[in-house]
Amino acid sequence: MYENGPLQGCRVLELGSTVAGPYCGRLLADFGAEVIKIESPDGDPARTFGEQFEGKSLTWASLSRNKRIASVNLRTDEGRDVIRRLVAKVDVLIENFRPGTMEKWGLGYDDLAALNPGIVMVRISGFGQTGPNRERPGFGIIGEGLSGLRGIIGDPDRPPSRAAVPLTDYMTGVYAALGTMMALYHRNDTGLGQCIDAALYESAFTVMEGLIPTYEKLGIVAERAGGKLPGHAPNDLFATRDGGYIHIAAGNTSTFRRLCDAMGMPELKDDPRFADAVIRNDNEATLSAIITAWTTSLDQKELDRRLDEGGVPAGPIYTVADIFEDPHFRARDMLLNVPSDEMGSVTVPGVVPKLLGTPGGVRWAGRPQGADTRAVLAELLDLSEAEIDEMAADGIIDCGGTRNDR
Repeated sequence: MYENGPLQGCRVLELGSTVAGPYCGRLLADFGAEVIKIESPDGDPARTFGEQFEGKSLTWASLSRNKRIASVNLRTDEGRDVIRRLVAKVDVLIENFRPGTMEKWGLGYDDLAALNPGIVMVRISGFGQTGPNRERPGFGIIGEGLSGLRGIIGDPDRPPSRAAVPLTDYMTGVYAALGTMMALYHRNDTGLGQCIDAALYESAFTVMEGLIPTYEKLGIVAERAGGKLPGHAPNDLFATRDGGYIHIAAGNTSTFRRLCDAMGMPELKDDPRFADAVIRNDNEATLSAIITAWTTSLDQKELDRRLDEGGVPAGPIYTVADIFEDPHFRARDMLLNVPSDEMGSVTVPGVVPKLLGTPGGVRWAGRPQGADTRAVLAELLDLSEAEIDEMAADGIIDCGGTRNDR
């Protein structure tokens, strides 16, 4: 835990796997919570995600940072009993199994609350704990499709696209962490915990905010628009002379007027086709052609410089390599090199948001499987080495061959 972390003293039991549940736990751990991740002896699927370095997952290194890793077999009665005993010692439990699984194991919210009335149970699933689709399997990308979000991503003449990361899983992790904070705040007044129901499809659906009343009142179905933000011209991606791209967001009239000056075309400010925001939207194709002629006459870095000096919100489309070269990321501690038991050290994304009084931080990267099983069971449940060895021999737990303690 961090000396100044705002969640210091909060203990979290994370039963989730893959991304959404573990990301919620990662956010809490970044700000000082003691997060104990309970991993299956088979290993969390996140250990196989993405690129590997010397046989170790680089995704795992960041997703499981700051966490203590204990391995318990929840498919056994004895393993589930370990969880029940741990529940009495924690403030929050995170799970993202299919709805009904925890109840089948005798670990539903009512079961947990009977053991610990103050427990905050965070439940993440594809479609929520209620409703006709509750038992339907679903990952974040499935939720994106059913939320309508994926249908508006990509170019209009091509099939719907997607981000090359599990975007909705991360969004849901943020909502789940927010719900956790609200539930803990409520518990301060009442002493009682509660259950948080976070659904992947609903997290994706929240960003459809303006499109829902638009359909209800006007019958307009939003469509894919490529790099544009519909109804906010110019707000689009533009090619540059050297083969790059830069995004210019100048839909507000005051910003558009600054863009005209930066382009050396002040006459466009009072052009009747562009002077008003609504009219600009009607003449977007013509305006985009004018801007494209300008951007393709200059290299990306020169465009970025001119637009920045002109006070126009714009930015090049970075690769990860570009990020490592940009001094702003370093200055804001957004590229952190942290110790790793498996790799020596590894660079991971920094902590968001920045708290000036009680900042978060990253102490270590994701730990090996079972690395903290012994320490957790000894500290929290007062189990002896002999008892832990016997449980390991019976396949109830996995100690990963280490006695290291965090």
